[in-house]
Amino acid sequence: MAEERGQATVELIAALPLLLLAGLVALQLLAAGYALTLADGAAEAGALALASGGSAAEAAREALPGWAEEDVEVAVEGGRVTVRLRPPSPLPSLADRLAVSSSAAARAAK
Repeated sequence: MAEERGQATVELIAALPLLLLAGLVALQLLAAGYALTLADGAAEAGALALASGGSAAEAAREALPGWAEEDVEVAVEGGRVTVRLRPPSPLPSLADRLAVSSSAAARAAK
């Protein structure tokens, strides 16, 4: 019978990069989901401001946390507010690919 002492250690060291990659992917997907939730809320805030006669873009930006200031685009077309948000990511190109957008519509109050 061959000596198998230390085999578990070798297997753990070999699997560690894969485990770290799986953890990074999971965290990145959670960040993208969180960004979608934030974009939904910001679009709704912008639509509510638009309906009450305020600035939709300003209200949408104020509804987001500070880290999103440079990662957000707000578009207002007619009565529709669209918010595009890049999730936080250690890789900027990955954040661009995982960018999420949400829209909300409003009618002006009569």
